[in-house]
Amino acid sequence: MTAPAQGWLARMAELGIRLPNVAAPVAAYVPAVRSGSLVFTSGQLPFVDGGMRRTGKVGGSVDVEAAAGDAKVCALNALAAVHELVGLDSVARVVRVVGYVASAEGFTGQPRVVNGASELLGKIFGDAGQHARSAIGVAELPLGAPVEIELTVELR
Repeated sequence: MTAPAQGWLARMAELGIRLPNVAAPVAAYVPAVRSGSLVFTSGQLPFVDGGMRRTGKVGGSVDVEAAAGDAKVCALNALAAVHELVGLDSVARVVRVVGYVASAEGFTGQPRVVNGASELLGKIFGDAGQHARSAIGVAELPLGAPVEIELTVELR
């Protein structure tokens, strides 16, 4: 799917998906930068209305379904950063998703968690949402977040 005639924001509205405000950085960085025709987002945490949605480790205190929901929130926060920088309707395609999952010992389901972000991007962007991806298990994430997502998008 190329961008619908009315644009990606209109597509999101059709799906009942609201773009959140950009999450404030928690350290010395910016939410997104542009280099040529690419936009790279900083890692986005599952912030909702300025607060962390939940904390904990996946496979421990956080189950896979909840963490996949958190990955969706992270992806929406990343899209908000893209939108603030260049406008979401200027996106041609999603190029890459990197997902970090705070994992309890022995947890190996990181791809299922990051699917939350990937499936949301597919729903919004269709074929233009198909992307390369990494799903990485880590011991800890900032502020105790269970998931962190980075996006790279290509502009028209």
